[in-house]
Amino acid sequence: MASAKDIKALRGRTGAGILDCKKALSENEGDMEAAIDWLRTKGIASAAKKSGRIAAEGLVHAYIHAGGKIGVLIEVNCETDFVALTDGFKELVHNIAMQIAAHSPMYVSIDDIPVADLERERDVQLARVIEEGKPAQFAGKIVDGRIMKWHKEVCLLEQNYFRDDDKTIRDLLTDAVSTIGENIKIRRFVRWNLGEGLEKRSDDFVAEVMSQMKKG
Repeated sequence: MASAKDIKALRGRTGAGILDCKKALSENEGDMEAAIDWLRTKGIASAAKKSGRIAAEGLVHAYIHAGGKIGVLIEVNCETDFVALTDGFKELVHNIAMQIAAHSPMYVSIDDIPVADLERERDVQLARVIEEGKPAQFAGKIVDGRIMKWHKEVCLLEQNYFRDDDKTIRDLLTDAVSTIGENIKIRRFVRWNLGEGLEKRSDDFVAEVMSQMKKG
């Protein structure tokens, strides 16, 4: 496993993100130079250099799914209005909106998770580990593993891309930055599910249960 010191050093030399640096070192058995070449091959190092540039243009895009039952509103930023109006950028934003509709993320990135939410999830996972009777000496590592899995469920950038399971949304953005040549940021999104939070009428609920029983 890559050390925090090596990850920090690689990040300093390439400007790549922490997770990308960790993966690069893991893929190359800790070899720093090989990890740098790996990042360059993936286009991550060059993309990382663009990540500090201001992205104040872009699009606000609305996507409606499932016959009007799910709606997504998303803002994705780039550096110039010219790029924002290209078909490639519009397609990228549309695909990200579809990802949100399909996989219901709660946050854009890990950094966006409120401390209270993270602590609550950690407490839940620790309680699960205790309930399952796992050895106490392994509890910390088990919880850490489950938190990482939770990150992939609730953070948009960590989710597997619905069109390519071998690629995350973070990878999708990195590829787009390398291709388009501008910094691209997912700033914010909201997702609505029709009727979410509303209590169903009891007669509707009974009818739904009966319908499911007939199907079974």
